[in-house]
Amino acid sequence: MSSRQDKSSKSAKKLRINTGNMSSGWRSLSMRRNPPRTLSNPAAESLRWNQDSSPLSLPFFPSGLIQEVSLHKPEIKLESLKEDIKEFLKTSGWEKKLQNAVYSELNVFPMPCHPAAPPEHIKEPLAYMRKAQGSWEKRILKSLNSMCTELNIPLAQKRPANEQKELLNKWNEMGTDEPDLSLFRPVYAPKDFLEVLMNLRNPNYENGEQPSFKNHLGLIQVPLKVKDIPELKEYFSELGLNIGQLGIDDSAQVPPEFFENEHVHIGQKVLAEQDSAAAQQYVRQGCPTALRADLWALILNISNQPEDILYYEQLKSNVIQHDLLVDSLIYKDVKLTASNDDYYFVFEDYLYQVLLCFSRDTSVLEHFTYSSATPPKSYIRGVIPFHGFSMYVAPLCFLYHEPSKLYQIFREMYVRFFFRLHSISSHPSGIVSLCLLFETLLQTHLPQLFYHLREIGAQPLRISFKWMVRAFSGYLATDQLLLLWDRILGYNSLEILAVLAAAVFAFRAVNLMEVTSLAAAEAVLADLSTLKVMPLLQIFLFATVT
Repeated sequence: MSSRQDKSSKSAKKLRINTGNMSSGWRSLSMRRNPPRTLSNPAAESLRWNQDSSPLSLPFFPSGLIQEVSLHKPEIKLESLKEDIKEFLKTSGWEKKLQNAVYSELNVFPMPCHPAAPPEHIKEPLAYMRKAQGSWEKRILKSLNSMCTELNIPLAQKRPANEQKELLNKWNEMGTDEPDLSLFRPVYAPKDFLEVLMNLRNPNYENGEQPSFKNHLGLIQVPLKVKDIPELKEYFSELGLNIGQLGIDDSAQVPPEFFENEHVHIGQKVLAEQDSAAAQQYVRQGCPTALRADLWALILNISNQPEDILYYEQLKSNVIQHDLLVDSLIYKDVKLTASNDDYYFVFEDYLYQVLLCFSRDTSVLEHFTYSSATPPKSYIRGVIPFHGFSMYVAPLCFLYHEPSKLYQIFREMYVRFFFRLHSISSHPSGIVSLCLLFETLLQTHLPQLFYHLREIGAQPLRISFKWMVRAFSGYLATDQLLLLWDRILGYNSLEILAVLAAAVFAFRAVNLMEVTSLAAAEAVLADLSTLKVMPLLQIFLFATVT
């Protein structure tokens, strides 16, 4: 009798151990990108529920154990195991959460390539692009090291105890601090980056003795495939003239019952279903203001669980304990940009909190697996802020007032989209492709304007580049910017930035044809705050004769 009890006890113990192993295995799979983040929780929690009695664990064990469990748990039927698992996931709500987690991964990571392809080809398939990005990184680091040498300050150091206490006390009022930043300068500005892109060349590409006229007009001279107007029409088909759009059909002249009320009702249904894919499709027609924060969080798979709040607090603790050179660069950038912006100056405290924590977050390193950039060897997370970097965060402050959630949304937006705007790659949403797409659209559909501006030394890209690098943040009115970012999330693409930049030039074409200098052209395009994004995009894409 005793031996039988011992055997039963050992089997039960083995069952618990195996279930625990399975739980940790599934957890490690779902947490592959970012351990502290919430998309791993559904799988981990559902498996924790099943540690003793769930049919989920049975297929992983030998037949003897399965029979023993079946004897002790007669409600488990092996013949209906698969259906039982499906039913449990559906009724418990974990099915949708797991689907959203998988969908989020598919939106971020590149499609599988040839199994024999080396890792660097996954990051960037073109060797000359990898080389150019490497050279650019060395230049940035050299500038950073020169600043350290000139100012005689270290890259990182532990804060004294009194300074830690002072920073902790004023954490929510950092905007009132006025440190002396006169000796610090931005590591680089968008115009410096543009000069690098202008010098990009493919050594294997030969234009020939008589290259085409178009090849000599633009500043970008690399042969990348970009979409033309017919392809853009097909890709952005939901923006068509006969489809309702927030940003057009919700204006005061259009009765809300024609489109707006129904669109809001559908948005509420999407939120109730908690389906990321449906939300992404929905926002292609724009987000209602009241639903935007929740819809964006659903698309990005952000739920701000207690462990996420704890992770944010850990990052905050790291900021309090250690002083980095990049902290001064962040302070300087916020003071130069957002603090002087009529829309965003009120969010100065939020910007410091988010960006300082971002500078300590090693989970951001995960994006280097699909970025052309090189993972840092000594720098904490390898993203050096440039002039205007804080403007990626500023518009999000209108939507999220909880610092931990604001931080998570920004981090996810960065590793999905924004990193592509300041790294050299051949990706369709990379800044090189966006510049080429912009120039191609103007050369093809507004050749007289393009040639005129080129002749007076006002290359259009020199004006529009800063718009695209910042994703138009700080240039458009906030409501229009959020409508634009709705479409970026909806299409999981930054190509719409280049289309909008071309549309702005088309809209101001009559005035631009009369200018005689770069300064005059910049003056015509200096203020974009009165522009309406959706009408411009629709007219350029769907009212252009091709």
